[in-house]
Amino acid sequence: MSNTRPTVSLLAAIRRGFFMKCPRCGKGNAFRRFLKVADHCPSCGEELFHHEADDYPAYIVVSIVGHLVFSGVLALELAYTPPYWVHFAIWFPFVAIATLGLLQPVKGAVVALQWRLGLHGFEATRRT
Repeated sequence: MSNTRPTVSLLAAIRRGFFMKCPRCGKGNAFRRFLKVADHCPSCGEELFHHEADDYPAYIVVSIVGHLVFSGVLALELAYTPPYWVHFAIWFPFVAIATLGLLQPVKGAVVALQWRLGLHGFEATRRT
């Protein structure tokens, strides 16, 4: 791996990570399986195995989905007062789909954030 690295802005790196691409080149897939980050970018060879995303992506997803569901349940309840089974029929599938749909992109964004800031083994990418 060469020491000449292109300058990537924080926002661009996070955007690339959110779309599950390598934060450096934006071309290679950052994941080899659903939540398994690739060891290296298949396109540029950037090392991605240093990440320590741990539970932070799940925390972010729970916060986002929880706020959306709370707001939706409250608005629906105040406007129509439907029976509980209607709430369950609406919000259970929404929670499942939104959680599974956001988990990988958010993890990609967190890994890209760590890469861009030079955290947890990504020191070579640290910018001054």
